[in-house]
Amino acid sequence: MNWINNVVRPKIRSFLTTKREVPDNLWVKCPESGQMVFYKDLETNQFVVPGSGYHMRMGARPRLTALFDGGTFDVVPVPVVPQDPLKFRDGRRYTDRLKDAKAKTNLEDAVLIGEGTLDGLFVVSAAQDFDFMGGSLGMAAGESVITGLTRALEKQSPFILFAASGGARMQEGILSLMQMPRTTIAVQRLREAGLPYIVVLTDPTTGGVTASYAMLGDIHLAEPGALICFAGPRVIQQTIREQLPDGFQRSEYLLEHGMIDMVVHRHKMRETLSRICRILMKSGANAKAVDGRSVRNGRLKSAAAVENNAVDIDAVANAEGIFSVVDSADAASDADIRKTAKNEGGDAAST
Repeated sequence: MNWINNVVRPKIRSFLTTKREVPDNLWVKCPESGQMVFYKDLETNQFVVPGSGYHMRMGARPRLTALFDGGTFDVVPVPVVPQDPLKFRDGRRYTDRLKDAKAKTNLEDAVLIGEGTLDGLFVVSAAQDFDFMGGSLGMAAGESVITGLTRALEKQSPFILFAASGGARMQEGILSLMQMPRTTIAVQRLREAGLPYIVVLTDPTTGGVTASYAMLGDIHLAEPGALICFAGPRVIQQTIREQLPDGFQRSEYLLEHGMIDMVVHRHKMRETLSRICRILMKSGANAKAVDGRSVRNGRLKSAAAVENNAVDIDAVANAEGIFSVVDSADAASDADIRKTAKNEGGDAAST
């Protein structure tokens, strides 16, 4: 009887009285409209609130899944870097913070590199995950961006970057700031090869990331309502002690002031990126010769880059013909301008 009272009855009682645990993220509230959205519906809609169109933050893996054909891509391995070179500790150990971030995002660091096809065109892409310590730029994240740029250079493919970061990672001090020039050099190498580098600025993109590789793209796209800045609006307002305009440092504001090229809805991002990549790669394939140097994507290539890439002789001949016509037209227009100026000067003198 003791066994029945002590074991069986409590088990039966627990089955009848225990409540099912409800996940914390079962419902998500829209920050803009207050609308409650079922998480699965939000995930299916690429984390865009159906009613208000508000763009929620999106992880690195879902971004790459939404970009590549069939949602499949190969993860590009990244060289291992020291985890805690400065043995940093504030309220907690830096290594403990890294463990929590890895468990939360299932990533090794804030940047995930993937390669695959975009409407049949091979591309390499990097996505920053803001859930990993605010997408901060440290040694591992910097190495990931450099690896992605190098991979695109090896494959002669476009490189697409989804930026989402709070800036440099303070726990790595000067070592995190060193990633800014390192990534800038990697971008320059891709540029010298004439390959497209497209940046998608998402909410938020701030600090040292904005001051380096996030603003060095050939084309800059942004999602609606994304905060894009170096120092945040609150810091600026407290410094200058003036009221800032509505929408200051948001993507629409930056588009009006010429800092970015396009604001693209997340549902149209994939087709927009595909179209831009094809246009830039097509223009890059038709290399033109100007003064003995090759031009791709509107940039002059170095001699070494020309030697490593075959140039179509017919394309060069056509290019030379086009430029000779343009030069002739420019010379003729210059002569007309000089003639007009001379006549106007004579008339003024006679008057």
